[in-house]
Amino acid sequence: MASKLTTIGFDADDTLWQNEQFFRMTEDRFVALLGEHGEAAEISGRLLEAEKRNLGFYGFGIKGFVLSMIETAIEITRGQVPAAVIGEILAAGREMAAHPVETLPHVQETLAVLSGDYRLVLITKGDLFDQERKLAQSGLGDFFHAVEIVSDKKPETYGRIFARHGDGAGRAMMVGNSLKSDILPALEAGSWAVHVPHELTWVLEHAEEPAGHDRYRRIGDLGGLTEILRELGPAK
Repeated sequence: MASKLTTIGFDADDTLWQNEQFFRMTEDRFVALLGEHGEAAEISGRLLEAEKRNLGFYGFGIKGFVLSMIETAIEITRGQVPAAVIGEILAAGREMAAHPVETLPHVQETLAVLSGDYRLVLITKGDLFDQERKLAQSGLGDFFHAVEIVSDKKPETYGRIFARHGDGAGRAMMVGNSLKSDILPALEAGSWAVHVPHELTWVLEHAEEPAGHDRYRRIGDLGGLTEILRELGPAK
């Protein structure tokens, strides 16, 4: 099965480094702050609804999450949220933005091996400033031929990026933890796609696994990627 892959795209958050766990920790803190105004499940549900509404306005990332928490606090307290609580929410957001980057298992060594044979492209959603900060702190930047920070991931996004930085989607692979954003649209664009599940993937990124698709693979961690590539044949 000669693949002639030349380009591999990598998601960032929860594929190369930890991300969702900090959102979960902050959400727990937010729920505790508003505990006297409702049950935990209700508060979390209201926050998720606010996040859904706000994606089109604020996009993905910490800033949009903080604004959604503030909006939810105003709604739940019927406009009576204390200024101190707003201050706590803002402080929690700053702590998220300042948290050290924690790379996931086998990331460093896998990128080091692959960067000599393939064009590696970081393809990530989120706030430009925050994603650039995390990439710089991760120490992984030198492995990538290009970095693309996008507002959303759709088939045309992958088609455009793999044409710009490689030889088209047909000779590219996307690797990530989100079935909805990393896997399904990359397959639709004609790429290979490798799912690396993360136990805390955000609920809005869940989707049905494309089991049986001839260009789809699933691995337990990034260390399994080199075996997939050996199966598909030599680079270039």
